[in-house]
Amino acid sequence: MKLIKTEIPDLYILEPKVYGDERGFFMESFNANSFSELAGVDVQFVQDNHSRSTRGVLRGLHYQIKQPQGKLVRVVRGAVFDVAVDIRKSSPTFGHWVGVELSEQNHKEFWVPAGFAHGFVVLTDSADFLYKTTDYYAPEYERCISWDDPVIGVEWPIEEEPILSDKDRAGVSLKQAEVFA
Repeated sequence: MKLIKTEIPDLYILEPKVYGDERGFFMESFNANSFSELAGVDVQFVQDNHSRSTRGVLRGLHYQIKQPQGKLVRVVRGAVFDVAVDIRKSSPTFGHWVGVELSEQNHKEFWVPAGFAHGFVVLTDSADFLYKTTDYYAPEYERCISWDDPVIGVEWPIEEEPILSDKDRAGVSLKQAEVFA
């Protein structure tokens, strides 16, 4: 596994070794020892999630204010543009974001630790998005920052209005959002 640092400390892109031949491919999608050695982070995942979305669906920017979740995300079918926003008020990169394309072709994974809002938009006809979390889903603590907050300024690679859930349409600005200390 190769670990790629991003402009924001604590956010990492992972490139697993992929072994392929005429039969298909094999890859180790996660190894706790390797991740700990490369990233200096010991994680224990408690929940795995799988979502399928169609082209233009934008989910996010989500986080849990209590029971915050670290997420290891990847795409096994299709492609998405995945985004993490630092919402740790004491961080020098508060309000900054990193985006990465995750696809079934590039096999990249994105480590988004607790303290970040997370979202993605689907770039292909559909995408299957998998993610491991370090804490359980707690809907009473879930919050949503508006995907198009001009203060954050995410440069989403979309030309049309995204397809949003009611929850995502009701997202608040970073200035209005509950954030981490």
